[in-house]
Amino acid sequence: MSQKEYKTVSAITGPLLVVEGVSGVKYEELVEVNVPGENQTRLGKVLDVSEDKAVVQMFDPTAGVQAEDTRVRFTGDTLKLGVSEDMLGRVFTGAGVINDGGPEIIPEKRIDINGNAINPYSREFPNDFIQTGISSIDVMNTLVRGQKLPIFSGAGLPHSRLAAQIARQAKVKDGGEFAIVFATLGVSFEEAEYFKRQFQEAGSLERSVLFINTAADPVVERISTPRMALTTAEYLAFEKGMHVLVILTDMTNYCEALREVSSVRKEVPGRRGYPGYLYTDLSTIYERAGRVKGKQGTITQIPILSMPDDDKTHPVPDLTGYITEGQFVISRELYRKGVFPPVDVQGSLSRLWSAGVGEGKTRADHSGLKDQLFASYAVGREVRELAVVLGEASLDDSDKAHLRFAEAFEREFVGQGEFENRSVEESLDIGWKLLAMLPRESLKRVKAEFVDKHMPKAE
Repeated sequence: MSQKEYKTVSAITGPLLVVEGVSGVKYEELVEVNVPGENQTRLGKVLDVSEDKAVVQMFDPTAGVQAEDTRVRFTGDTLKLGVSEDMLGRVFTGAGVINDGGPEIIPEKRIDINGNAINPYSREFPNDFIQTGISSIDVMNTLVRGQKLPIFSGAGLPHSRLAAQIARQAKVKDGGEFAIVFATLGVSFEEAEYFKRQFQEAGSLERSVLFINTAADPVVERISTPRMALTTAEYLAFEKGMHVLVILTDMTNYCEALREVSSVRKEVPGRRGYPGYLYTDLSTIYERAGRVKGKQGTITQIPILSMPDDDKTHPVPDLTGYITEGQFVISRELYRKGVFPPVDVQGSLSRLWSAGVGEGKTRADHSGLKDQLFASYAVGREVRELAVVLGEASLDDSDKAHLRFAEAFEREFVGQGEFENRSVEESLDIGWKLLAMLPRESLKRVKAEFVDKHMPKAE
């Protein structure tokens, strides 16, 4: 493929180069930059083309780059990732370079990382259960194969530990081939090492592919990392027939990288300084999850994002909520009580949960039990607030039972410890055990046959 080389760099601003006098250059084209006195080539991609000018977004730092005598070569090709089944069990940088000291991988093929969202016509409806081993997810906000379901967290909350637990424990019930693609975006070095150590100690690295981008890595690499992860997931799912769970943490750092590049480009800012195309950009990532007609494999996506000041109206969680099918919310109140994982059951939602439960998927009593637990917990929380104002002496026996239930529900059902892996049957049984604390006449959302089976009357 012919390559065009220029020495017409006119401006260097942050991670961007402006090259003048170019022709035939295309958007997303891969660029090689050679700085005088350096043997190593720096990489970038074309971010914008206007008349005879091209804006190049650098993957490597621009420190030391001078406009004079810097050679810019347009390769005519886009950024591609070499993929192979041998990627399982390996650790890569956010740029797709092997980072575990192991041998090179011979790729089966090279794929453009800028894949497309799944065509709605070719989509199949998600309807198979994924067991995470976490009761508050498996029973109350069931994760379905092919779904995109984010985790909304806040500063200082343990979303990293929850992500690691899901990655260690997640599996499909029908025994199909299951893989994890895990990508970190702008995390600290300590957090990145924590994730690698968790995968290694749990023995789950052999079925996983890790892409590690830290806060010290270039901003532009952070924009490419989730696309590297999803390109790998698409290959494993749609060409190798695996069920792939993609976990991306932290998408807020990704959006900050977009905002930084947008600011350097002097684009008109949107809400809170984020670019006006943030919604469109996020959708190009989230909509690559799902099931495809005629394909055995699936892609399920759990993006994790931290909400500044725990604000759900912040642009990142707000726009994410429009695109995805619900959310898990991490509760600061439960975290302060020492509950782990501190999933806010009432604030969380899985819009596709009903497609993944029932006879043959989880258990026949799952749907009714989930509704009853939710309703009883809501009553218990209302009673708790009432007791603060009026005192417990004002409560009747039913109110006191619901108050005790709410406390037990948070402690024994939601709270389960970082390394406790519960089957969905165990989680459902715990739910029935807790409902036994309530008067039978208050159990209006479960069928009487299930109540008699799981809560037999005392002789």
